[in-house]
Amino acid sequence: MILNLILNAIEAMSETSEGPRELLISAETTESGDALVAVRDSGPGLAPATVENLFKAFHTTKPNGLGLGLSICRSIIEAHGGRLWVSANSPRGAVFQFTLPSHHPAARVCGVKHG
Repeated sequence: MILNLILNAIEAMSETSEGPRELLISAETTESGDALVAVRDSGPGLAPATVENLFKAFHTTKPNGLGLGLSICRSIIEAHGGRLWVSANSPRGAVFQFTLPSHHPAARVCGVKHG
């Protein structure tokens, strides 16, 4: 899942020659104890009309994209009690962030419920 976000950022940055190409991945703990991960890029950013549909299945901004990567990422994160969203990076680019709870009662590994 995080690999998909990183590869999307790299691909977006390859489409622009404006300024340096920077990819920043950060992780921290929120006040509520959740994990917060952010993937920031210095690509061209996203048009507001694109953001509205970005996480819908089969919606793609790429010429050869399937439009499934972000939809699947969001489904996985939400299934584990988290949230995935995108915002503009400053001065350009996009920031994809997600949160995951530190303890989720439905957490499963290989179909086995833990807890």
